[in-house]
Amino acid sequence: MKSYAIAMFFALISGYASAQKSNRDAIVSVVNESKQSIAGATVSLLYAQDSSVLTTITTDSSGRAVFKNLQPGSYLLRVTMTGYSRQLVEFVATGAPDKTIPVITLSPLPLALEDILITTSKQALQRLADRTVINVDAAITNTGTTLLEVLEKSPGITVDRAGTITLKGRPGVLVTIDNKPVYVNGTDLITLLESMNAGQAEQIEIIDNPPASFDASGNAGIINIKTKKSRQEGFNATLNTSLGHGRYYKNNNSLVINYRNRQWNYFLNYSMNANDNFMRMYALRSYHKPDGSTASILEQPTLIKGSGSNHMLRAGIDYYLNRRTTLGIAATAGTLGRINPGTATVKWMDADGNTDSTIFTGSRNKTRWNNAGINFTVRQQLNEKQNLRADLDYLKYRIGSNQHFENILEVPGGYRESLMGDLDADIDIYTAKLDYTAQDRNNIKWQAGWKSAFISTDNLAAYFTLQGQNRLPDLGKTNHFRYRENIQAIYGSAEKKMGDITLQAGLRYEYTGYNAHQLGNAVIKDSSFSRKYDNLFPSLVFSWQADSASLLSITGGRRIERPAFQKLNPFVFVINKYTYQQGNPFFRPQYTWNAAFNYSFRSLFNTGLEYSISKDYFSQIFLSDSTGTMVYTEGNVGRMWNIALSAGVQLSFTGWWLLSADATVSYKNMQTDLWRHYTASFTQFNGNIINQFRLPDGWSAEISGNYTSRSQQDIQEVVLPTGMLSAGVSKQVFKNKGSIKLVVRDIFYTQRMAGDTYFEQAHEYFEIKRDTRVCVLSFTYRFGRPLKSASNRAGGAEAEIERVENS
Repeated sequence: MKSYAIAMFFALISGYASAQKSNRDAIVSVVNESKQSIAGATVSLLYAQDSSVLTTITTDSSGRAVFKNLQPGSYLLRVTMTGYSRQLVEFVATGAPDKTIPVITLSPLPLALEDILITTSKQALQRLADRTVINVDAAITNTGTTLLEVLEKSPGITVDRAGTITLKGRPGVLVTIDNKPVYVNGTDLITLLESMNAGQAEQIEIIDNPPASFDASGNAGIINIKTKKSRQEGFNATLNTSLGHGRYYKNNNSLVINYRNRQWNYFLNYSMNANDNFMRMYALRSYHKPDGSTASILEQPTLIKGSGSNHMLRAGIDYYLNRRTTLGIAATAGTLGRINPGTATVKWMDADGNTDSTIFTGSRNKTRWNNAGINFTVRQQLNEKQNLRADLDYLKYRIGSNQHFENILEVPGGYRESLMGDLDADIDIYTAKLDYTAQDRNNIKWQAGWKSAFISTDNLAAYFTLQGQNRLPDLGKTNHFRYRENIQAIYGSAEKKMGDITLQAGLRYEYTGYNAHQLGNAVIKDSSFSRKYDNLFPSLVFSWQADSASLLSITGGRRIERPAFQKLNPFVFVINKYTYQQGNPFFRPQYTWNAAFNYSFRSLFNTGLEYSISKDYFSQIFLSDSTGTMVYTEGNVGRMWNIALSAGVQLSFTGWWLLSADATVSYKNMQTDLWRHYTASFTQFNGNIINQFRLPDGWSAEISGNYTSRSQQDIQEVVLPTGMLSAGVSKQVFKNKGSIKLVVRDIFYTQRMAGDTYFEQAHEYFEIKRDTRVCVLSFTYRFGRPLKSASNRAGGAEAEIERVENS
């Protein structure tokens, strides 16, 4: 039945897309003096009357840019390209179909590139038809940050204390690096993002409704981090170093090197961070009797200091075998070490607040993280309208943690107890992927592909109690967990442009099977479980270029969120004496239907209305037992639906002040039955604003801020409002080859996390503060020797690799 449904689906697409409609398009072709097409040239359409910009398009691999459905009138075309002189061309749109502008020829600049300065100004935030793009380096206040800190202040994104990333009120985001999933989740994902310097990233793409060519994972969409990789011929390099100080010292460094000639491209992206930090946590729990009155109170202030360093490396080679074939190999490696000693005082009180007992707790956690990966890529241009790409990937994570807890009750007859834990995890990931694209005689773009992924994990958690100098196994907490997962996927999609209307429809099929084995011991019985499931995931994009300024689009699709394999492990992870975290082997995947309507006016104003409904919704679940211990776990809790209204503006009040602002209001409803029936209906707000100022003599400045109102991501937990304000200045130096930046983040120290958690017969108020108010001084220097004539060859491998990397 599924194969029949797929066939019928694409038959309907093909039949609908064959309809033609006359259009009034302006087609621009850009070439160099050798009549070779120039891909990547910037073509801006302006009103002739006042030179105001309607829209801007980048030429494709054939050097063409198409402006859809132009109204009759007088216009200007401004064409720019790095290394070439600018061209300004007048033309008149008469309303006749397919007006082709005479070919625009760009001439190389008369001086060698190493002797002149070419500056470009990117917007910190760009909104495209299918995604939002954050240009990391374009925001001064991103200086000296980690990728996690950049995400925390990005439009519509929030990150909770469990490491869940939420987009426009919807949890379940797939994070990818260079279009490849990272395959870790929760606190491991946060650790990875904290270890990556923002200077390594060129862009962050937020894709709400990905097409069928992307993995179906990620209920709320995809966040794709694009690392830096220069495409300019010759030798190019960028060095960045920053020193910061909040309460403690911080140092972030990155180096990006690229060398490219006619046949070879070598690239290296390296970062090293060394940071000290702290986390101050406060918890106040009230335990209740069956009648609702207070039975006892626990107060627990905790201070955790941390220090650590990490190194991240990405390097590779592209070889342009001929004008149609490109071979590539890329390797990644990373290492992280972190030590976090902590102290806490646990105070037990009666219902009136009188102290019964006090327990002093000391902890010391040491984390080790090593990862490595390799990718092989083949890109083949079969002909002018058909392309093939094959990828093979291997990724390895080795994560280790040593825990030591000591609890002391200093009263007559008190006790001293010690607990140690050695936690090790090995994760191996193998993937193979094949993608095919073609354009037929009816101008329909077809895509099809296959992907296979195999994941293997081996987790050993060995706990011990200390009696004197002897370590005695704590078999009740010790756990050995092995997991194997296999995912197979095929997809197909079709895209047809009919005048001012574009229709894209796709269908993806994914099969998932896994086997898990918990090895037993003298206390815990040996157990195993497995699951197999498969589903279809349709996607649809309908867009209408109503006129040269207005674009409307409707998107929809179905997506899946699989439980992270770490969260299927039923072992107990000790946070402190009265707080544990435990996995759930009965965790099922959740499915979400998404639909959205978006409107864009001249890329100056954007608004959208989105709706989603999730089945078997993921939520943290907070349990308590008779000893007062709280257990944090996660599971399926029922249905959740979310509706969100978003709006964004980009305004240039003068030639030196650019304002970008975004706001999202979302309303969600969650219902489930735990020990009682829970219903949560919530309206929350998320806003971001960036003010950028271009000042004389190479100076620039920025003031930015973000705010999230009272919000709720989990059925039992409410988070209080939070936000931050940051500012920075920048000065170009060394003939604009370098820059110095001074930034202060979280000026008023308001980026805290606080809220209320509701347990069965218990309530907890919590508050978390980190070292977020930081002053950073950074220096960036760009050096190298680009080639004098870095022209693009039409239809060649360079154009194809750029097309694939930007897809």
